[in-house]
Amino acid sequence: MVRSKLRMLLPGAVGAFALLGAAVSPATAAPDAAAADASSGAAAAAFWSCTVPSGYVYTNTRSTLSCSSSGFRTQYYVQPPKDGLWACRTASGFTYTNTKSTLDCSTGSGFRTKYYLKTPKTGLWACTVPSGFTYTNTKSTLDCSTGSGFRTKYYLRAL
Repeated sequence: MVRSKLRMLLPGAVGAFALLGAAVSPATAAPDAAAADASSGAAAAAFWSCTVPSGYVYTNTRSTLSCSSSGFRTQYYVQPPKDGLWACRTASGFTYTNTKSTLDCSTGSGFRTKYYLKTPKTGLWACTVPSGFTYTNTKSTLDCSTGSGFRTKYYLRAL
């Protein structure tokens, strides 16, 4: 009787471990996905790095032993900034039009802000006024919030 119950439970346990392996593997599969994108030219400049190089932004983080000889450290998925990219920090020459709170950018614990990068242009509602621009209208919105509460959004006009 005990053997028959074990035989019935064993396939379920094996299936559960297989599902657990599938749930854990995406974190390690990201470099392979990036390599596939790189071979197609889609995201050739995106890669995992122990630092964020000058001129780059990061879009995700993970804790790894690869960046330290003693303990876990943060590793960053970095790439050059581009129009329409959700990034964990803003970039020179760009503004942002929306924010969201996410764990993607966390370097410790807790939620961090992610920014929707946009190339500034006349007629764009933006959360900042970049150099070379002024604004002709404002509105109060939650789109630009980096915490709680409303923030000002600006209607850009190039100088």
